[in-house]
Amino acid sequence: MDQDLERRDFLKLGSVGLAMAGAAALATTALKPEQAYAQAASTSLLRTVLERGKLIVGTGSTNAPWHFENDKGELVGMDITMAKILAKGLFDDETKVEFVDEAPDQRIPNITTGKVDIVIQFMTISAARAQLINFSRPYYVEGIALLTRPDAPNKTFDALLKGGKDTKVSILQNVDGEKNVHAVLPEAQVLQVDTQANVIQALESKRADAAAVDLSTVRWMVARTPDRYADSGKSWQNQLYGAGVKQGDLDWLTFVNTCFSVAMHGNDSAIYDQAFKEYFGIDLAARATGFPSI
Repeated sequence: MDQDLERRDFLKLGSVGLAMAGAAALATTALKPEQAYAQAASTSLLRTVLERGKLIVGTGSTNAPWHFENDKGELVGMDITMAKILAKGLFDDETKVEFVDEAPDQRIPNITTGKVDIVIQFMTISAARAQLINFSRPYYVEGIALLTRPDAPNKTFDALLKGGKDTKVSILQNVDGEKNVHAVLPEAQVLQVDTQANVIQALESKRADAAAVDLSTVRWMVARTPDRYADSGKSWQNQLYGAGVKQGDLDWLTFVNTCFSVAMHGNDSAIYDQAFKEYFGIDLAARATGFPSI
């Protein structure tokens, strides 16, 4: 009888009471870095990083909105934000991170040789690369998008499509350039250009009606200068961006994935959301509770 009463009293807490009780339990049992250190495998990078007291991250410094220097000379961007999220998870201090400026072709070598703990540098996840390193869960879905001019009559994708053979699209010169544009605008004229800057310049000079560039570039430029650039509303050819770590260290990979998942979909998403708004001009919706959508 007493057990039945205790059970009914417990159930009276309801879902809110249980959630609060869970949060309280988490607060009282949270591990300190030295406790986490003791539980990590002796060979895991997780133990090494905790002992060192800082995270070493390979990244770039010249590609907005991912990694670049602001007016104060500070390294900022979405990749930099993901590094700070990890530092906060490790040390409860997002400043405890050292950045190693590296060229794109040094991303994988720097991981495999141990020069850095992790690479966060807009790296596309692929099967070929996954044979050499491990990837974290994706933290952004990149794609091709169409940058247009806000004052143009054909600034939307529907108008560009309706233009048929009269529509001109600039894109960075590559073997798949024409194929990529014709995947969504089958009749458009394709102008293959030598540099990304000139791809956008073709749009500005009205030699092109749209510039086919990364979706993140479109969002960044529109967010900064909406009077000069517009988003046509079309993106395609998804690519996943993830962080790279050395193979064979499940503790470290699991920790990275946990931090990213909580920051993107859990109850500690303020840093991620703020960065997404700053660099892409988008207010992310509140995360839905219930069945996971991650």
